[in-house]
Amino acid sequence: MIDRRSFVTACGAAFLAGLAPFRQEALARSDALYVSACQKSDGAFAVALFTEDGTILHLEDCPARAHDATVCPVSARIVVFARRPGTFALVMDPSRRQTPFTIVSAAGRHFYGHGVFSRDGRLLYATENDFDAARGVVGIYDASDGFRRLGEFETHGIGPHEILLTPDGRTLAIANGGIETHPDFGRAKLNLDSMEPSIVFLDRRSGTLVERHACEPRWRQLSLRHMTFDRSGDLWFGCQYEGAQSDLPPLIGKVGREIGLRLLDMPAKHLQAMQNYVGSVASSNDGDHVAISAPHGNLIVIVDTAGRVVRTAALADGCGLAPRDGGFLATSGEGQVVVLDTKDRAVTTKVRWDNHILRTN
Repeated sequence: MIDRRSFVTACGAAFLAGLAPFRQEALARSDALYVSACQKSDGAFAVALFTEDGTILHLEDCPARAHDATVCPVSARIVVFARRPGTFALVMDPSRRQTPFTIVSAAGRHFYGHGVFSRDGRLLYATENDFDAARGVVGIYDASDGFRRLGEFETHGIGPHEILLTPDGRTLAIANGGIETHPDFGRAKLNLDSMEPSIVFLDRRSGTLVERHACEPRWRQLSLRHMTFDRSGDLWFGCQYEGAQSDLPPLIGKVGREIGLRLLDMPAKHLQAMQNYVGSVASSNDGDHVAISAPHGNLIVIVDTAGRVVRTAALADGCGLAPRDGGFLATSGEGQVVVLDTKDRAVTTKVRWDNHILRTN
């Protein structure tokens, strides 16, 4: 993330001048700006830049449904990735010095909805599917050269989903969900009996495998999907279980150098409510808490870094999560933007929010 002042400065005078007065006022009141894919009331798909009080500053049309976004820490350009098995990534420049354009995935590849920039903003990394070979790859794009594709790294797994840059900026963390799909079969899951999900760390310059972590065999149907770092640098992850619905598997865990991969227990009443599906995870600004959304169970759970449940909140189809000062921001597929802190408050917007929120600053 880049700080709010730098982000707004990078957006430039054209961005500010183009805002209606009430949007300028909302921007002035907001400590943070957020990006999320969404669906408009006419059914079309878009990407929204919005404030924490739910004021939408800008809507950019998308060719189809998008999933998550990443922001360049230098230029403030935003890249939004198609939902699997989509083949586009939309590049937005809030400064309006450049009109939006799309990156098309390479032949034989599609995007998996997530990506991340290098710290210097020169390289963009995106999780992709080499679907004929049933293997995950990280596509590498040169942001200084029109996002030209430079090559790819193997993720050492199937179905890579979220990708993060480690706090030192040297390593890519990738959640291999373990689920094989092929665009010829839409979103059908082709290997549920032989899944091998994992969390891997790759050297971002060479692609060398640094570490690989997997669940014990009895939890091989836990698809590892979304991740966030806490204050100590441990990597938290959320899972989606592909086994029997009557099972009650752990749904969160973390990876650390001293602990390896550890799945964390939660009270049974919360696990039952979450319905074996975590939609997203996010760390608080200070890294002391992690929020976990369970949109199928209409529940958000916040834990401390020891895994103890601190509080819960009910939110129908609530999935998007991001940090804000003093708590979290959450969004729902029913259009709500919710501030979660000592005084929860919600507004209902005119769009249906997709699964993830990106805090840009």
